[in-house]
Amino acid sequence: MNKQEQTIKNNGQLVDMFSRTISYLRLSLTDRCNLRCVYCMPVDDKGGLQLLPHKDLLSYEELLRIVNLVVDMGMNKLRLTGGEPLVRKGVMDFITALSRIDGLDEIRLTTNGVLLHEKAEGLYRSGIRKLNISLDTLRPDRFKEITGADLFQQVWQGIETASDLGFDIKLNVVAMKGVNDDEFLDFAKLAVEKPYQVRFIEFMPVGKKSSWDKSSYITSDELKDLVGSMGTLDPLPGCRMDGPARVYLLTTPGGSTGKIGFISPISHHFCDTCNRLRLTSAGKLRACLLHDREADLKTLLRSGGTDDEIRGLIRQTILDKPKGHTLAEDQASCGGQMSRIGG
Repeated sequence: MNKQEQTIKNNGQLVDMFSRTISYLRLSLTDRCNLRCVYCMPVDDKGGLQLLPHKDLLSYEELLRIVNLVVDMGMNKLRLTGGEPLVRKGVMDFITALSRIDGLDEIRLTTNGVLLHEKAEGLYRSGIRKLNISLDTLRPDRFKEITGADLFQQVWQGIETASDLGFDIKLNVVAMKGVNDDEFLDFAKLAVEKPYQVRFIEFMPVGKKSSWDKSSYITSDELKDLVGSMGTLDPLPGCRMDGPARVYLLTTPGGSTGKIGFISPISHHFCDTCNRLRLTSAGKLRACLLHDREADLKTLLRSGGTDDEIRGLIRQTILDKPKGHTLAEDQASCGGQMSRIGG
């Protein structure tokens, strides 16, 4: 049995060299966005945005071909990211086409919420039930400072619309000292008051022009201690499909409860249980968010690559998946651009 054949085990599942089952593809549809968050959309030396030409984005036909192949290989979960995925023209028809793929058990969407009010009903009809919504502040003025756009009320309206339709909603909060650290308890209270899971994400050094610096970084342990001051935090049983968050039930002295998640890519990285690949908006297949090695899937597609050749590249990427990253040890930065890799 050769090394590529070793990636097929356990009833057709894809397994890497460290016995991790790879079942989850994160698909970045575009590097474009209608916000300009300081940690995600860097500018070049001339002050402009580093955006891909449209021709360099994979077409929907190319994306559907890839998704059909990875599902046939054993993956069953897909997350659509960006940039902001909902800004790409034709995205709703694309999601509908994805929902028809046999064997694809779940499609999730990560969004900034700007277009959610107008798109939520269509998303629900297409079969999506789970949304991750990026929201780093509950204050309209600070929202404008972080994102470059005065759109907090529009985002909040989208969140409420999605909630009313019955979506399972997770709010992703990038925790940054000196930026939004005075709002962490407000977010925890929101998780008690609303049916949203609030997830605090450690600020990561992603991108050569990232705004990350050590003084802005706060660990999940510090966040957990702070949130725990509101009551008790009891760990909830882990679910492999829930991703990297350590989730707790927060119970206040009055008996109210809410779900709080902590995502710790640096202080308590989850590499040992990582089950995903990422396809960037530039058409590169990436086995690790924080490791810059990529496989050029787009060139293979556009040079007439066969299905077997594409499967081979996917298997090789899985074989090359590193055991883990070393950001905590060497304080290095991932050179990829977050808006292309997919948040």
